[in-house]
Order: sequence, then C-alpha cells, then structure tokens
Amino acid sequence: MRDIAKYQGIIPAFYACYDETGEVDENRVEILTDYMIRKGVKGVYVGGSSGECIYQSVEDRKRTLERVVKTGADKLTIIAHVACNNTADSRELAAHAQSLGVDAIAAIPPIYFHLPEYAIAQYWNDISDAAPDTDFIIYNIPQLAGVALTMPLFREMKKNPRVAAVKNSSMPTQDIQMFKAEGGEDFAVFNGPDEQLVAGLAIGADGGIGGTYAAMPELFLKIMELVGEGKLEEARQIQYAANEIIYAMCGCHGNLYGVIKETLKIREKIDIGGVRRPLPALIPEDMDQVRKCVEMIDRAVEKFA
Repeated sequence: MRDIAKYQGIIPAFYACYDETGEVDENRVEILTDYMIRKGVKGVYVGGSSGECIYQSVEDRKRTLERVVKTGADKLTIIAHVACNNTADSRELAAHAQSLGVDAIAAIPPIYFHLPEYAIAQYWNDISDAAPDTDFIIYNIPQLAGVALTMPLFREMKKNPRVAAVKNSSMPTQDIQMFKAEGGEDFAVFNGPDEQLVAGLAIGADGGIGGTYAAMPELFLKIMELVGEGKLEEARQIQYAANEIIYAMCGCHGNLYGVIKETLKIREKIDIGGVRRPLPALIPEDMDQVRKCVEMIDRAVEKFA
C-alpha cells in the first residue's frame, strides 16, 4: 500500500523566479526554496500556474526544478508539474523530473483543443510512462483547462498504478469526496482553491496545494492544524481573513503573482523578480493596494498564527 503521508499538509505552489532581464534566476529559486523550508510547509508544487509554466520554455522549467531539488531535497515533498501542450515536451520534463528524484509529477489535461477522454487518458499515461518510478498526480482544473476530470476518466486513469493523487481545483468540494472515495485509502486528494481550504479539508482532502499559500503560509498552516484538531469555527475565521486578503490582492492592475512577489519583497525581504509577459506587471498606482495587502497579512498573522 502506498504511503501518502508525504502528501498530507500544506504545499505552496512555487513562483517563477526571474532576474532583472526576465530570465530564470537559479539563485532566486534557491532563496525562495529556503524560505519555504523555514516556514515549515510540507512541500512545494513546482512548474504549475503560479510558476508561469505556460510562458516558460522546457529549459526554463528544468533549471528551476533542478535548483529546487538541490536546495529542498529531503526537506520538502517536491511535486513537479510537467505538462506542456504537446506530449513530447511533457515526457521530456517527466523523465527529467524523475532523474532528479522528485516525489511526484503532475499534469493538467491538454488545453485549447477539446479532446475526447480516451485521448486525454493517453496523454496522461504517455507522460507517466516517461517517469515509470514516480507517482503521478492528475491536476483537475476545468475552469482553466476547459475539460473536467469525470468519474469515467478517473476510473480509466486509476488503472495506471502510478496514479497516486488528484489535485482538485474544481469549485465543488463534493468532487474531493468523490475522488477520495473512489481512490481508496492509499490515494491522496489535494484541495486546490485557496479560498475553500477549510471546506476541502472538512470533506476529506489530505492537504492543499495553493497559489497564495507562500504569501501567507502561517495562516494556511494554522488552518490545517485547527481542522486536524476539529476546531472548524476557529479555522473558518482564518479562512475568511485569508479570503479577504486574496480578494484585495486581485484588486490591482498587475497580475496576482506580481502582487504576491511584491508582498514577499516587503514582508520577507525576498526579491524573486516580476512576472513574464503577457502577464501584466505592477504599475506605480498598484503600490498602495499592495501595501494594504501586506498590512492585512501582518494583522491576520498576529491575530491568528
């Protein structure tokens, strides 16, 4: 039976780290990895949406993962999102991730063309076959991928013994219950939407993978702790506070990840650069809102964590 303990906890999505010219900066990758370790999170999810994967080359993604593993191996659960919009590049990233010894690889379904489910299953299995000794995590995010993980597709994928978990970012928390029940005791399900971590954990998620976790890890770690202790009302209060912060972060001209990176620069003195076009960068008029977000985080951490 598979040991899923390494997947039970708070796993922040890892942000893209760039230098002043907009290229991947391995030193900044190391700084961000060290920060994750210091904060006490369970692991990191590398190369996903928060890592700006669809705007990066295969080489960019390899360089980032290599430095995360070099810095965080044996200290963090490392999940590498390897999906590209073609099978060959995805398989190359999967094989590379396995060569580095990551705990798992993950993949969204192919985007743009609406493929039949048998083609999606073939895509995922082709990726998994390129990393035959590594767990595979299905990433279900229908609102962005344009296709949902249905129960027939899930059952087909469960025939692959390497399929170990679902990262579920669909909005109905009921999906977590269904995947958990169908997956069995040695199968993990992650809550995806940051704004509903309490609900996801309450209905059976083993942990969470989230794009805003690293901006305020203290809050999400405390939610995990309180839900584990059955203190749902206290956890709900923190969830509400975190949600208000997320809504405020989304109130800028610049992209959410640009806001988060600026927040890290102010709160933690960590500079990991900006965002890559076509994501919109922050503008000077955003800074008052960013500082408001920092103040909100500081107050919430002081109050709850």
